[in-house]
Amino acid sequence: MPTTPFTDPAPAQPLERAATALTAHGFTVEILDDAAAARTRVKELIPEGAGVFTGASETLRLSGIDEDINASGRYQAIKPRVLAMDRATQMDEIRRLLAGPDVVVGSVAAVTETGSIVAASGSGTQIPGYSGGAARAIWIVGAQKVVPDLSTALRRVEEHCLPLESARTQAVHGWPSAINRLLILNAEPHPGRGTVLLLREAIGF
Repeated sequence: MPTTPFTDPAPAQPLERAATALTAHGFTVEILDDAAAARTRVKELIPEGAGVFTGASETLRLSGIDEDINASGRYQAIKPRVLAMDRATQMDEIRRLLAGPDVVVGSVAAVTETGSIVAASGSGTQIPGYSGGAARAIWIVGAQKVVPDLSTALRRVEEHCLPLESARTQAVHGWPSAINRLLILNAEPHPGRGTVLLLREAIGF
């Protein structure tokens, strides 16, 4: 069986199938042309002054969304605040800030044509917000992350995302990454909480 080239952008039909299935499962889905369109849309979706946490994401970094949120002064950006806090004395406050923001923004490892979202994490910091702790979640997802089903999504996490993320964390932090937390969102029970901005182009891991 040939290896799936997890870097190729999915064509229009798989994108539409994923969007339809996600919508049927309670997610709000928009198909956008590119990361620039997503960057504009994120600004429209998040009210000024909201408490926003950005999950670690190459998609957010490359698109400029990470900088828009954490350096613009438009929002109560949680990541810079947490990075400035004392790990020895303020861990409880850090934990609460990360777990329950007004809005969590990030990306995921895979979206399936059957309507599931798969996120993997080494630290786990974004998982509580993604899974329900945040009042709203916004995920920006490149077209190369759309896969047929859950088993393919899990292969994408292990075979494609992990080696790339490990190389990144090794360069930045001096240690490899690991799939310590794996979150599968099969549906969104609270209408309007979870928004997926599905791009027609590839971006991120």
